[in-house]
Formats: sequence, structure tokens, C-alpha cells
Amino acid sequence: MEHRQLGAKGFEVSEIGLGCWQLGSDWGTGISEALSFKILNEATTHGIDFFDTADVYGNGLSEKRIGAFLKQQDKPIRVATKFGRNGNVFPNSYTKDKLRKSVEGSLERLGIDALNLLQLHCVPFDVLKQGDIFDWLRDLKNEGLIHHFGASVETIEEGLFCMQQEGLVSLQVIFNVFRQKLVTDLLPQAEANGIGIIVRLPLASGLLTGKYTKNTTFAEEDHRNYNRNGDAFNVGETFAGVPFEKGIDIVNSIEKNILPSDLSMVQLALRWILDHNAVSTIIPGASSPKQVVSNVEAAKLSRLSAQTHKALSALYENEIHKHVRGAY
Repeated sequence: MEHRQLGAKGFEVSEIGLGCWQLGSDWGTGISEALSFKILNEATTHGIDFFDTADVYGNGLSEKRIGAFLKQQDKPIRVATKFGRNGNVFPNSYTKDKLRKSVEGSLERLGIDALNLLQLHCVPFDVLKQGDIFDWLRDLKNEGLIHHFGASVETIEEGLFCMQQEGLVSLQVIFNVFRQKLVTDLLPQAEANGIGIIVRLPLASGLLTGKYTKNTTFAEEDHRNYNRNGDAFNVGETFAGVPFEKGIDIVNSIEKNILPSDLSMVQLALRWILDHNAVSTIIPGASSPKQVVSNVEAAKLSRLSAQTHKALSALYENEIHKHVRGAY
């Protein structure tokens, strides 16, 4: 597993990390603690040393499971968590005291003395622009409760604003074959400013695995069912904002016309992201150890050909971008 620097003033992370939303077991098919440990163990066995979670994933369950796993490990593992979407603060009740209590709760659940990385969790832009929340983060860093801070954002405008804030080391963004605008409108700016890029939704909620058909159904409590049109939260967080049926058509087109014969759709999708030098790490989720192994394979591959990159760019410009919905 290769490593990259998370921002000019951050730390090294594995190119492929692990998104731990699933470990909270609060959507789709629940994941048992035993399976969670198998997934985490498979990740570390294959060189993944960066986990991404949040205080709201399973109301802290994801953090608790990671914390229990960490107690059994002697390998260095970096954990990033988030603050900002809990019902006691979102959307407009943010205070320094609530931030501190959230951090203290995360530290207790993770069983560590200081957070490697605390990220603002898609905090409303109006709150970000007030600026106070960044002062609070700097204070917590000075106190030693957090080592670094960053922001998970929904839009390019939010990202550009956050990267100007003193002390911020990273941005977490939605970036994949379906959402390519960041290639020109954010990534160069992040690289110039020494800001690390953490990529979430690299497989567009599974659409870019190539495993779905238009007849695929999802459980009632799965966001891929109830939020596919943005009925619960930003539609961009589900299938990257692309209508499900249209996404299937696009993936079929990629498989037929662009996908190299020696690659899977997962490998193509993840390798395409890694080919952008501004990206520090990708955090695909996994609901099984097998999925972890599949994700890791992308880091072992050579860069995609210029022809493949050109074809995917043209597909975005000509067919995909007009179908992307949600904050972007």
C-alpha cells in the first residue's frame, strides 16, 4: 500500500482508507460487531491505516467499534472523525461548548487522548462564514484535544472558503467519475494551498461497482432507497446525485466503450481518482472483508492511459454533468 501526505502540514495516509459509516449499522442491513472487526482487520492486513468515521454514525457506535479494535492493535492507525450533524447542533445551534463535548465523547469512544483529525461535518455555509467555528477548532488544537482539523463539504464554494482558513489541513469531498467538476474547480486550488483531499463516495453509493441493474432494490431503511431523490438529505450523497436509472445507463456505456479489458469497474473508478495528484486518500466503505480487498486492488494498479482519461472526461462533459443533482 502506497502512502500520500494529507496536506502540507498533515500526516501520511494510505492511498486507500476505510469509510466507517457502515459500522454504525444505522442504514441498510446492519453489520454485527464480529463482522465489523473482520472488516477492520482485513483493512489493516492489506495496509490501510486511515479510518474515517463520525460521532453520528450509529449515534457513536462506529467510533466505539473502532475504539475496541484499536485496543487490540499494535499497528499505527490514524482515525478521522467529524462534528456537526448531531441533532443538538445542526443546523444552527453550534457553540464552542457543544464542540468540546462532542470531541470529548469521540475521545472516550475511540479510547484515545487526542483526535488525529477532526472534520466539520457538512456544516451549513452560513455557519462556516461566521468564522467562529474555526477559532474554536484552533483553540482545541492548542489545548491538545485534536492534532489537526479539516472540513467535509458539499460544494466547491464551501471548499474554496474553508481552504483559506488558517490551520485547516484537509477537505473531504464527493469526487468520482460522475462528479468531475472538481478536477478544474477545486483540486488545483487545494494542491496550491497545501490542502489534503479525502474523497468520499468514490463509487457513487455502489453505482460505479457495475453490480447493479435497473431492477436492483434496496431495503426500506437504506438511503439508496429513501434518499435517491433527496427526500431526506442532500441528494448528492446518494448515487452522487445522478438518477439511479441514468447511472445504470452510464455505467453500462463505460463497461462497453471505455473499461479496459483487464480492469473491473471498481478498479477503474478508484484508479481514476488516485490518478489525480491532489488526492491524498480515498475512503470507500465496505460491508464485507471481500469488498475491502477489492478496493485495495486499485492502489496496486498503474495509472490509467491518457486515452481512458480523455474518454471519461468526454463522457462527463457530453452525458453525465447535465444529470448531476444536489449541492455541487
